[in-house]
Amino acid sequence: MGNTIEQIRKVELGTGGPLVGVQGFGAMGISAAYGRTDDDAARETLEATVAAGVTLIDTADMYGVGANEEFLAPFVAAHRDEITLATKFGIEYRADDPGYRAIRNDPGYIRQAVEASLRRLGVEVIDLYYMHRRDPGIPLAESVGAMAELVREGKVKHLGLSEVTGAELREAHGVHPIAAVQTEWSLFSRDVEHSVVGVAAELGVAFVPYSPLGRGFLTGSFSDADKELSGSDFRKLLPRYTGDNARANAALLAPLHKIAADHGATTAQIALAWVQQRSEVHGLTVVPIPGTRKRDRLLENAGATRITLSADELAVLEPVAGQVAGDRYADMSLTSAAREPQA
Repeated sequence: MGNTIEQIRKVELGTGGPLVGVQGFGAMGISAAYGRTDDDAARETLEATVAAGVTLIDTADMYGVGANEEFLAPFVAAHRDEITLATKFGIEYRADDPGYRAIRNDPGYIRQAVEASLRRLGVEVIDLYYMHRRDPGIPLAESVGAMAELVREGKVKHLGLSEVTGAELREAHGVHPIAAVQTEWSLFSRDVEHSVVGVAAELGVAFVPYSPLGRGFLTGSFSDADKELSGSDFRKLLPRYTGDNARANAALLAPLHKIAADHGATTAQIALAWVQQRSEVHGLTVVPIPGTRKRDRLLENAGATRITLSADELAVLEPVAGQVAGDRYADMSLTSAAREPQA
């Protein structure tokens, strides 16, 4: 199977960072957040990542309260030298208390979190370790300093940040080089362009967009989360995918459908190609991490790396984000947008 799949090109993940496929894989959905999962299909999908050259595999300790890392462990063991493994700390959940959630950036917690992730993943070193969310109550230099200690000790190779502002990225990079920033970025979500994208470009930091397909909305897999998705699906809690917002936002997809038809492509591929071309627009490395549970979708997504949108097509898509109804989370307080002075 692997010999028949065209591999995607590789890029450097940040200045001095590892070489990875220009598209990565977000593993959250294979065992958390989006309703029922099929373990066998998920394993088949993971195997296809390697065959397609999708080598950046992204998880976090809070996905399924550690279950996502544990699920990945056998795959990681089988392909350790072929993949770049990324995980995150900072959002604390407890299996024995479903209602508990805390944001933790204190050095003691960081050390506790990395040891737990190493154990669940079955590895001696994590290739890319992100701060998942920022706790403004802890000095950033203190948190990044603790992360840098992990690099010196050989537990972590490279550092990343998620949902930070441009000013926060600049401060953190002054403490220890940051390889990548991960934040939502898509045709529907462009608040990161306010400051952090420009700072990342200036500092040579790669950008890793999560939810580049608008959590499936841009693919047409659903048009109203309340009506079409299961009760346990996280997307039912996101304002832009339910009710009047969903109906208004579905209407914004018309140009995406037209461009997809012109290319003989899917809407998912066009949405991903748009994100990929942010690299040229903003002058930085961009490695989106779409997630899927299906091998065919994985290969479809990888195919988007070979699509180039024309200047006219990009112009047609340019106003879409500004017309989107509803925030990307019901509570935006933990996002970078909440801490941007002019956001």
